[in-house]
Amino acid sequence: MSKQFRIAPSILSADFAKLGQEITDVIASGADIIHFDVMDNHYVPNLTIGPLVCQAIRPLTDAIIDVHLMVKPVDRIIPDFAKAGANIITFHPEGSEHIDRSLALIKDQGCKAGLVFNPATPLDYMDHVMDKLDMVLLMSVNPGFGGQKFIPQALEKLKQARAKIDAYTEKTGREIWLEIDGGVNTANIAEIARAGADTFVAGSALFGAPQATDPHRYDTIVAALRAELAKV
Repeated sequence: MSKQFRIAPSILSADFAKLGQEITDVIASGADIIHFDVMDNHYVPNLTIGPLVCQAIRPLTDAIIDVHLMVKPVDRIIPDFAKAGANIITFHPEGSEHIDRSLALIKDQGCKAGLVFNPATPLDYMDHVMDKLDMVLLMSVNPGFGGQKFIPQALEKLKQARAKIDAYTEKTGREIWLEIDGGVNTANIAEIARAGADTFVAGSALFGAPQATDPHRYDTIVAALRAELAKV
């Protein structure tokens, strides 16, 4: 069985003056998931978007909205994003005083839950909460800004995370998605997939293409990413 790969455009790199159109166009081009980056200027040195924006885009698409919370503390804001239409909510272990409880809170709100690992954060946090994880997200850049270069060490960490997930799936039959975020493009996506990722956040690789009004402008890039994945 060939693995199913998912492409998740990060709207952090989209044109916010016409965000609704950007989302409609990129999903029409064959992307699978909307990756929604939330930064609080506290846990990371940047400030982005909140639940109101999530609520505004929810009616525009049936695609999964994958909310990545780069905030601290995290628990207060989880229910707001669940109500705003998030399907998956992920957070950083450093953003929670009690990881198990934060994951349970996400699940109680009817969303899928995940943990996010910065380049220097060890994967050990996964080990005792596998039963509550639907997604593991590895950062291949230090979070805070779009447009950064892929950190090559992330490939080794991906292999380690893949091994943990595969062992767990073999034991339980339950699937956990493995997502990568940061510097993903057509030149490296196949190598990243070989290391074990199945879900790929692409920000500037997609939205950084020349801005035009053509609704099909993302078709070529999504197709190119898929063509690279087909080689894996």
